[in-house]
Amino acid sequence: MEGLLGKLRKLDAYPKINEDFYNRTLSGGLITIATSIIMFLLFISELRLYLRPITETKLLVDTSRGERLRINFDITFPALSCSIVSLDAMDISGEEHLDVKHDIIKRRIDTVGNVIGVRQDGIGAPKIEKPLQRHGGRLEHNETYCGSCYGAEASDNDCCNSCEEVREAYRKKGWGMSNPDLIDQCKREGFLQKIKDEDGEGCNIYGFLDVNRVAGNFHFAPGKSFQQSNVHVHDLQAFQKESFNISHKINKIAFGDYFPGVVNPLDGIQWIQDAPYGMYQYFIKVVPSVYNDINGQKIQSNQFSVTEHFRTDELGRVQALPGVFFFYDLSPIKVTFTEEHVPFLHFLTNVCAIVGGVFTVSGIMDSFVYHGQKAIKKKMEIGKFN
Repeated sequence: MEGLLGKLRKLDAYPKINEDFYNRTLSGGLITIATSIIMFLLFISELRLYLRPITETKLLVDTSRGERLRINFDITFPALSCSIVSLDAMDISGEEHLDVKHDIIKRRIDTVGNVIGVRQDGIGAPKIEKPLQRHGGRLEHNETYCGSCYGAEASDNDCCNSCEEVREAYRKKGWGMSNPDLIDQCKREGFLQKIKDEDGEGCNIYGFLDVNRVAGNFHFAPGKSFQQSNVHVHDLQAFQKESFNISHKINKIAFGDYFPGVVNPLDGIQWIQDAPYGMYQYFIKVVPSVYNDINGQKIQSNQFSVTEHFRTDELGRVQALPGVFFFYDLSPIKVTFTEEHVPFLHFLTNVCAIVGGVFTVSGIMDSFVYHGQKAIKKKMEIGKFN
């Protein structure tokens, strides 16, 4: 037994020295204090990294099909009134959403940017007590109102009882409305007067679009849109204006829900129009993204990159439709972000490396200082004897 213990004793890599042979120095004490502080700070730093989840990023081919794309937006037009600007969306599959009104909110703003109270429709309109019936006479007290669509009726039983319904019927026919005052409904509601009253105002539009997950575009432009000879056009004649200022500020635009670390490059972007007429275009590349947090929750969203272009009217070119256009396309690559904790063994290894590394370096420094002091002291003693 004694022989076995003796052999184990010979394997000791840490031989002990009697305390009588220790030589403690002031420099050694200072280095020990500094070393302890450095070890403590490095340990706290490593502990924080261990407690905080890390994010691992992977690139995969996007194999998802039949999903929808949600576009959240908040855009301010300081020089376009809410009664003028409209929102359209369309994609390469042929689906169109013209003059979108659901899931969006328009707020009238003044030149400073303050929100103006909503005004009731019809204020400022001429006082015509009896609307004009489709048959040409005025509405009597015992009749049901059925206004004329002025030739845009899809069938003999169609009625247009408001200016908006007449404009919608014209849109479906692909017609433009040259003079709203010739339309009884628009004249009674004060369509042109309302536009004149809102002249100089701005509009803040926010909400979301739910579209197919394919390439497409959505745009904010003045006038009601319609198809004419398979061409998407906007009826601008009704506003009786020569130019439209499409200066705008993008408060927020996102293709999907927010997730930690996402950067939307268009947030806070502002553009001021100098030319009298033109079209501002954003070309967006949407990258599908999936974020898996530490609790197992999955967020399906998107990131995007963007380039910009302003198209003005040039000689020999077709006149550009005034408006702000967002053309988007989807990347075939999906990015996945996964939150996970650092393994405990990895944390333990780093702590051991910190302790061992700092202790070794401090030992080298202490040895260097100690032997340097001895050498200097020895030279000083030799100098005294000489």
